[in-house]
Amino acid sequence: MLELKNVSVSAKDNSVEIVNNVNLSLEKKKIYVITGPNGGGKTSLAKAIMGIYPVSGGEIYLNGEDITGKSISERALLGIGYAFQSPPRFKGLFVRDLLSIAADDKNESKLFSLLADVGLCAQDYIDRELNASFSGGELKRVEIASILARTLKVALFDEPEAGIDLWSFQKLTETFKKLNETSDTTIVIISHQERILRLADNVILICNGKIADITEPDKILGDIDYFTEPGCYCPNCFARK
Repeated sequence: MLELKNVSVSAKDNSVEIVNNVNLSLEKKKIYVITGPNGGGKTSLAKAIMGIYPVSGGEIYLNGEDITGKSISERALLGIGYAFQSPPRFKGLFVRDLLSIAADDKNESKLFSLLADVGLCAQDYIDRELNASFSGGELKRVEIASILARTLKVALFDEPEAGIDLWSFQKLTETFKKLNETSDTTIVIISHQERILRLADNVILICNGKIADITEPDKILGDIDYFTEPGCYCPNCFARK
């Protein structure tokens, strides 16, 4: 489905390589969780897949098609979607409008269902403007709903749990499960949360811009040092017991 060959991403001035020679194959109808230390390259890799960051080396393929040189808009039309860790605000745009555009459908029951899937009361939010009155968590949930509205080949979520209350977080994990069960979408989630990690078919551990490990959730969750001690405990940085 999605294949990365020797992908690298550099800083704007090319002084630092943020992602270094990553090779990765992601299959359809699977959930992948990318985790690792802060600053390790997780978000940069996801943004390279979406086309937000250009690659400084390597190629990206979607269903065998080389999309390395394609723009964000072109990749979106091919079926790649991205939910930001800190979504932008859209003054003058209402929740109803955003979801209708994303779903290509103005059916109110569908729009209400999308908001319910992310833990928002549809009647309270459907006609609100996406402006400064929204908290970061509310805005994030609306953005995730807009991603869920689309029929995607690849859906990228950057720390979807950030700023979301416990009840809504539980609703969101159920929504990820449902999406996985009812579609062929390749789901990629950047997260450190145990409940998100447990959803994964495979966990991809990234450290210092490289893939340090691709493993099962139980192996990561079984390494208590990874979650209780500072620093990185991937095989490149720490001799696991």
